[in-house]
Amino acid sequence: MSASAEDARRPMAGTGAARRAAPTARAAAPRAAQPADPSASRGGSAPFPESLLNVLRVGIVMIDAHGRVVLWSPTTTEILGWPDSLAIGRHLSDFFPEGHDPGGIAIYRALLRDGLWRGILPMRHLDGATVELEGRATLLRDPDRTPFILANLVETSRIRAVEQDLAALDGLFTASPLGIALFDTDLRYLRINDALARLSGVHPDDVVGKTVLEVLPEHMSREIHEIQRQVLRTGRSVIDLVMPSPDRSGARSLSFGRLTDRGGRPLGVGCTVIDITERREALEKIEHARQRLSLLDDIGLALADLLDVRRISEVLAQVLVPRFADYSGVMLLDEVINGGELPSRARMASAPLRQTGVAAKEFTPAVERMLRAGQDIAFEPGSIFGRVLLSGYPYLVGSERELAETTYRDDPKVRAAIELGIHSLMVLPLRARGTVLGLLVVSRSGRRTPFNGEDLALAGEVAARASVSLDNARLYARERDSAVMLQRSLLPQRVPEPPGVQVGYRYVPASTGAEAGGDWFDVIPLGDGRVAFVIGDVIGHGLQAAATMGRLRTAVRTLAGVGLPPAALLRHLNELGDDLAPAPDELLMATCIYAIYDPAERSCVLANAGHPPPLLLARGPHTGLWRARTLHLPEGMPLGLEDARFEERRIDMPDGAILVLYTDGLIERRGSDIDEGLERMRTVLGRTTGDTPPLEDLCDRVLTALTPDGTGTVTGTGAQPPADTTRDRAAAMPAPVPRQGAEDDIALLAARLGGLPGETSVSWSFPARNVAAYRARSLVRHTLRDWGLEQLTEPAVLVVSELVTNAVRHARGPVGVRLVRGTRLLVEVSDSLPDPPRARDAAPDDEGGRGLALVARTAQRWGTRREPHGKTIWLELPLPPGPTAP
Repeated sequence: MSASAEDARRPMAGTGAARRAAPTARAAAPRAAQPADPSASRGGSAPFPESLLNVLRVGIVMIDAHGRVVLWSPTTTEILGWPDSLAIGRHLSDFFPEGHDPGGIAIYRALLRDGLWRGILPMRHLDGATVELEGRATLLRDPDRTPFILANLVETSRIRAVEQDLAALDGLFTASPLGIALFDTDLRYLRINDALARLSGVHPDDVVGKTVLEVLPEHMSREIHEIQRQVLRTGRSVIDLVMPSPDRSGARSLSFGRLTDRGGRPLGVGCTVIDITERREALEKIEHARQRLSLLDDIGLALADLLDVRRISEVLAQVLVPRFADYSGVMLLDEVINGGELPSRARMASAPLRQTGVAAKEFTPAVERMLRAGQDIAFEPGSIFGRVLLSGYPYLVGSERELAETTYRDDPKVRAAIELGIHSLMVLPLRARGTVLGLLVVSRSGRRTPFNGEDLALAGEVAARASVSLDNARLYARERDSAVMLQRSLLPQRVPEPPGVQVGYRYVPASTGAEAGGDWFDVIPLGDGRVAFVIGDVIGHGLQAAATMGRLRTAVRTLAGVGLPPAALLRHLNELGDDLAPAPDELLMATCIYAIYDPAERSCVLANAGHPPPLLLARGPHTGLWRARTLHLPEGMPLGLEDARFEERRIDMPDGAILVLYTDGLIERRGSDIDEGLERMRTVLGRTTGDTPPLEDLCDRVLTALTPDGTGTVTGTGAQPPADTTRDRAAAMPAPVPRQGAEDDIALLAARLGGLPGETSVSWSFPARNVAAYRARSLVRHTLRDWGLEQLTEPAVLVVSELVTNAVRHARGPVGVRLVRGTRLLVEVSDSLPDPPRARDAAPDDEGGRGLALVARTAQRWGTRREPHGKTIWLELPLPPGPTAP
């Protein structure tokens, strides 16, 4: 800064010395203005790191007593643009903007008076712009007492920015609702704000200079101190560390970060503290609600596809432990378990209960005494159990006195509960459609938090959902029992075995939640020595499917009695679709195979209506090994479709071959192709050994191998009474069936096909001449005498003579006669005329027209059937009491 002109002309003390020193100062100034080599003072190391001085850019100027510049620092050059070569020696007034008087005399007087001046100076940049600087000048004297001025200059824009930053940080520190603490490199408190002081319950002055080890409780101080050390050493911040408050009454969120200067040198550690007690409580409530919803969802999923009350009870008890309770038990009325009518309200308080589901965190002898599946639960009418059953309202037990009142005095189960330390128990009614089905009892023991009102509400929702499932299972069991009973009554009550045929069969209702289905089979003696085999499946389940199956079976039996061939029978059956449909607005949809076997010819004619193909098990002619093959029949449409066409196939059967008919439940599995199931069945059948394998064992082996969990056999199952598989022969025992596991109903029919026993069948063929009747009478007479059936000679010869005479008279070609001795005597007469005979009323004076009337009066039953090249009239005569069928 310059003095006034007057001051400049006035001699100053030591003026000569100053003049002598000025050249020296000017000579030294250039050297002093050169920046020092950083490596000279740091041993060749890296440059000095950034500091606050780099931000502020402090320029240094030295002025002699005459107001001329004798020292001009490089930073001043950066600020004002004047190089030291132009600045040194100039009067200070040259650096002020034109027309601007900074008040140099006042500044000089202040320096003489106080030795110090501070203020704002506008100065001129080399490019002509004005730069506002904040200056700090000090009056100095050399040893000769020559005065000179040392001035520090800083741009006001930069210093204001730093001051604003400092003010903002200071305001944030003091006004922030977050707790803030600053620590030095020794991890001692430098400063804490008021928010942290309030959170910690301390005064700021009480913690400054101490570490957290000296301030905070031990349960948290060691962990915090170690985290501070790691943050200071590594520079990696720690964010949102949740810890309990010092008094353990709340929760805090702590974040740590390392403090560094602009050069990156560590200065300490900063810490922010947030009180998250309310947030933690809100999150805990949200998590608690989520767990409750999750429990309800899991229970719903677990019970969704169950239709058995015992299984529902077991799953319900298991889901609740240990997530919601330590022990749980489900108790149901006997009527619910057995599918009977529920007791009246008056009997509800004393109705017997049975434990159907139990679960415990661990099973001990005491738990076994308290919870045991299958045990009867006794209680007094006025007990808590009785009151809940009668009222339908839940009850929360919270004391040992109330616990003793749950059932009856000195109940061993209650004593076991007290021994287990149960201190909280809820008794909830399992109520559906206004009726209580049983009780759900859950309890907690030990240090576990007792149940509260929220738990009671949640348990009530669980009980309500379980009650609906239990009631649905009860109603389903009743309907299914009715359907199974109906279906069982519609299946064959007696399966005959005509000569030349042996039969084995099984029927297995589904046991995996499905309703009773429409699977059926039948064995129908056709009266002419042939036998029909039928197997079918009505699409769908339930009472309607069972009833439709019964109508179909009746229709098949009726049409079979007419003697229709397989394709014609299926065609007539399909035409009855509207009458056989489950309901007026529904279509009949069913599959069926109808087969007719003739033991005399050892041939079988089959037709298929969309059913899985039959299998034929026969021994190889050369190897003697049993082999199963698929009988590929002409494909037919399922019954119930319009314009469906059916074709039949005639197959000659090897002696002793086994025809296997089945429904799709035996070979279909989820995720498996039906061809794979068919191949498995062929493989199982191919393992047959022995000359005459028992058909019962064959059926059991097939079911055991092809049904899920069919690892053994029992006589009936829980969902399948023994009557389902009885062979209704005299004194027959229930046949074994596979264990539970069938996904769909299964019907299986195996028939061993053979010829008629030796000397039980004889046949002849006669040319269509008048002598045919005579020869036929003679041969029949001799045959019956050889068979010991002389008592049947007269009626047999009479009908044979009448039928052969009619055939010779009306037909062309040979006439066939056949006798078959079985449980009855079968008489057949065949000719080439395809039209069936027609009965007519003959007048008393008519010579003919009495043949069919004679046959109808003589025979026990009779009929006709179409043949490929004509027709056959057959009749049966009962055997006399003495002889028996061979």
